[in-house]
Amino acid sequence: MAKDITKELEKMSRDELKKTQKQIDKLLTTLADRERKAALKAAEDAAKAHGFSLSDLGVSSGKAKPSATKNPPKYANPKDPSQTWSGRGRRPQWVKDAEAEGVALEALAL
Repeated sequence: MAKDITKELEKMSRDELKKTQKQIDKLLTTLADRERKAALKAAEDAAKAHGFSLSDLGVSSGKAKPSATKNPPKYANPKDPSQTWSGRGRRPQWVKDAEAEGVALEALAL
């Protein structure tokens, strides 16, 4: 089966491969969520069988909102590499200055 998939993937363009990769990443996240819910249900059932709840045992129910993750930097100031930008939100002044000097945004990419 893997050989068949590899042959199909080799025929795809870069854009098609990137789109497929995003779809696979989404499917993996969905699968991980389903597995996490199933594990939590099994833990709740095991605790209940012994007359406890997960909170009685000091275990979180896993329903807490995940913390926000910071977007990784995509661009860095060549004059000061400690200045970075994720490519989201307002452009920092150093990006504006570099573009005014004729530097392409791609040249600032990490």
